[in-house]
Amino acid sequence: MDFTTMPWAVALRTQSTASFYAEVMLTSTYANNVVDQSIGLLLVNTEIVTDQPNRSAPAPPTPNTLPPSRSTTNQGNGGISKKVIIVIVVPVLVSSVLFFIGCFFLTRRAKQKPFDAVNEENDETNEISTVESLQYDLNTIGLATNNFSPDNKIGEGGFGSVYKGTFQNGQEIAVKRLSKSSGQGAKEFKNEVVLVAKLQHRNLVRLLGFCLEGEEKILIYEFVPNKSLDYFLFDPEKRQLLDWSIRYKIIEGIARGMVYLHEDSRIRIIHRDLKASNILLDGDMNPKISDFGTARIFGVDQSQGNTSRIVGTYGYMSPEYAMHGQFSAKSDVFSFGVLILEIISGRKNSSFYQSDGAEYLISCAWKLWRDNRPLELMDLVMQNSYARNEVIRCIQLGLLCVQEDVDERPNMAFVLLTLNSYSATLDVPHRPAFFICSRTKNVPEEQDPDKSTSTPTTLSINEVSITELYPR
Repeated sequence: MDFTTMPWAVALRTQSTASFYAEVMLTSTYANNVVDQSIGLLLVNTEIVTDQPNRSAPAPPTPNTLPPSRSTTNQGNGGISKKVIIVIVVPVLVSSVLFFIGCFFLTRRAKQKPFDAVNEENDETNEISTVESLQYDLNTIGLATNNFSPDNKIGEGGFGSVYKGTFQNGQEIAVKRLSKSSGQGAKEFKNEVVLVAKLQHRNLVRLLGFCLEGEEKILIYEFVPNKSLDYFLFDPEKRQLLDWSIRYKIIEGIARGMVYLHEDSRIRIIHRDLKASNILLDGDMNPKISDFGTARIFGVDQSQGNTSRIVGTYGYMSPEYAMHGQFSAKSDVFSFGVLILEIISGRKNSSFYQSDGAEYLISCAWKLWRDNRPLELMDLVMQNSYARNEVIRCIQLGLLCVQEDVDERPNMAFVLLTLNSYSATLDVPHRPAFFICSRTKNVPEEQDPDKSTSTPTTLSINEVSITELYPR
């Protein structure tokens, strides 16, 4: 018997099929609800974490909770995208703005930073490397000078002593051993070394290095074989080796070196102790300016300085510097004028009053010029070698440099132009500055712009400098 055809079997099968489909539909609907609720929960939790990171997430919804609508889900996605973009972009923008602002101020500060000479490269690292490359140890200097043997001593002055030395590679050097009472600190000493090392000119003596150990402060220069100008100029026999052509070349070379210091170098320097003993002569009798222990650095726009400590050599100092402590480029011009007259005459500026108690060299030169007898100032050893017009022109130039009025003195650029060309017209020199023949001067000590006191200051009357090294 086929039970499947029975009515009750058909009814049961029909009921089971309907129940099965109903159960399937119910299960499918429940599964969809769970998936949609899970997605909605994930989106809601994401918004909560993004907007309020410190809040705890809400409890998951029950299976009976209706899933969010499609429109709600789309709005949530749009909100999340905007907030994520804001969270990412805003910090980047702020960081970029702060970075560019910092770069701007750093660049502006670097441009406004002033330039200085004791340090002169602008990069501190370069300056440190420069100092290290120039520094020698004391043992090396001792070996080079035979432990500063008196036999190696070639000069002495207010700054200390100078020794001849030889490195192991055969290079000859001049070692200047500064006095321990110089009063200059280690930092200032190094700054001065860096400054002088940057000065490169054929008419300036070249600094090779230095030594700074304990109380020892030593400068190492290139060795110049013919010593200094005064070694020849003021010796009755040796000055015969200086004919007019050599003396004119020396005058011109000194002028070139001074123009470099005053106008052409990276920093403007006032020497303050220009004299015959500070002019060294190389193997070809080319002059080299030396001894920058008393030199001062001037700013680009600075034209004058004041000091209460007068250093230098009496007879070469300008009156405004010797009497009031005021120095400028025109102070060096005055010293150069005295030097010209010494080179032409072969006599020291101070030797006149020491011999007859009458006057200085510049006073004698002025009287001879005023009386139209300038050639009588000339050294007799040049009588057979001089060029008359050149000698007279140099005497006139020297008298222009030693004029009492600072503003009437020419600058070194004009002096060099005059020596190289006859096209430059020279003014008639006016009365030069005269000095009282005394070994002691009352020098005002500039303590306050509105107040000054006079204190006696002993000044050197010969070729020896009274040098006081101190921070600039």
